[in-house]
Amino acid sequence: MSTIDYSEKIPNNVNLSEDRRLQRALEKWQPAFLGWWDQMGPESSSNHEVFLRTAIDVSAKGWAHFDMVKMPDYRWGIFLADKEKDRKIGFGNHMGQDVWQEVPGEYRSELRRLIVTQGDTEPASVEQQRYLGLSCPSNYDLRSLFQVNVEEGRHLWAMVYLLHAYFGRDGREEAEEMLLRHSGDVDKPRILEAFNVPTEDWLSFFMFTFFQDRDGKFQLTSLAESGFDPLSRSCRFMLTEEAHHMFVGESGVGRVVERSAQLSAEHDTLEVGRHGGIPLAMIQKWINFHFSICLDLFGQEKSTNAANFYSMGLKGRYNENKIEDDHLLNNDGFLVPDLQNGKVIMSEISALTAINERLRNDYRDDCQKGVDRWNRIIEKANVDFKLTLPHIAFNRNIGTFQDNDFDLEGNLISAEEFAANKDTWMPNSKDREFVKSLMQRVVEPGKMAGWIAPPSRGIQGKDIEYEYVILQ
Repeated sequence: MSTIDYSEKIPNNVNLSEDRRLQRALEKWQPAFLGWWDQMGPESSSNHEVFLRTAIDVSAKGWAHFDMVKMPDYRWGIFLADKEKDRKIGFGNHMGQDVWQEVPGEYRSELRRLIVTQGDTEPASVEQQRYLGLSCPSNYDLRSLFQVNVEEGRHLWAMVYLLHAYFGRDGREEAEEMLLRHSGDVDKPRILEAFNVPTEDWLSFFMFTFFQDRDGKFQLTSLAESGFDPLSRSCRFMLTEEAHHMFVGESGVGRVVERSAQLSAEHDTLEVGRHGGIPLAMIQKWINFHFSICLDLFGQEKSTNAANFYSMGLKGRYNENKIEDDHLLNNDGFLVPDLQNGKVIMSEISALTAINERLRNDYRDDCQKGVDRWNRIIEKANVDFKLTLPHIAFNRNIGTFQDNDFDLEGNLISAEEFAANKDTWMPNSKDREFVKSLMQRVVEPGKMAGWIAPPSRGIQGKDIEYEYVILQ
């Protein structure tokens, strides 16, 4: 078991004190991070005491300690999962070889690109969610937001450590750039477009933590297969924290759905806006938007970059070691969507170049399980409505479908028809203004905004009425 040393200026379990040069470099970066947190982190929250969990070791069980902490005092640090003895590379051209403890020179730029892209998403989500605490639906939810925020900050530390420790001056410069790009900035936006969209209401936050953080789960799981062992170990620990983010999203949307279904049943109408709820049809619009923009995060259906990352042994597939094939894929095929004669059909291409699409399929199937659970909540309330995921061709800006327009069922339509229906398929300005109008801050312990149901249980054995955030 690898215990984390909290006596260090930068808590870690990587023996940072034994590498004085690296320690000095990270200690120089640390004030810049804290300055970024103060300027771009949760608004007006510095003096709040928050019931936060903090890692105390990296074992699979019992690694979290809960206590009241002020977020600027949260002990961000560098935590890697324990080394796996005699671990071998499990796929690609180097399959069966010992994993790398240093960056393989021939793959340096590709590996750095993967780390930077992943790392850039972490501070981006904090920036996107900066003002949400000012409109929280409950004290419980405010705490959940802050827990997600501090863990995204620590995930940034994980990638910055790798850049500093293994990539020299280039890595240090990339780490500095992480704090200079900002979500939605006109001149220096975040790398991936889905992380430049503001999160201005709590329905969007719950959708974000369900859909965008689920993308994070699949990307991190693929990187956890990496032949570069420090990256694998970083991602394996990050996944233990990512699970909480997805719980916040799925349970949050589920509670909104539950309250909307309750109001629909009580008033015998789906139009529950006048009764202080978010109509189920409006929730569907948020699903359509977030799911479609997240599909783009996986990249092109046919990708030589993804094939190269795989063959190099840098990034595997989701649950690579559970897939029964040769893990080389030189002679395997995979079905990907294609557009022929105005119809979406499935075409077989090399499984190597279809790595992105396989991961996107896994993601879609996982999202569907969550939607199924939300629908069971609606069914339980005896309300006649069903939530769905839109077709994978809908509202796409990357890949096969980017230059065409499709309806929710995947039928090719004209640009004019898409424009005419866009406001009925995805949130329009009126929808967003309505949802924002419901976002009245509730912070009294045990109280809940009228548009969301209470959680089924509290945190770490505490009651729902517990004061998870003490406002100062």
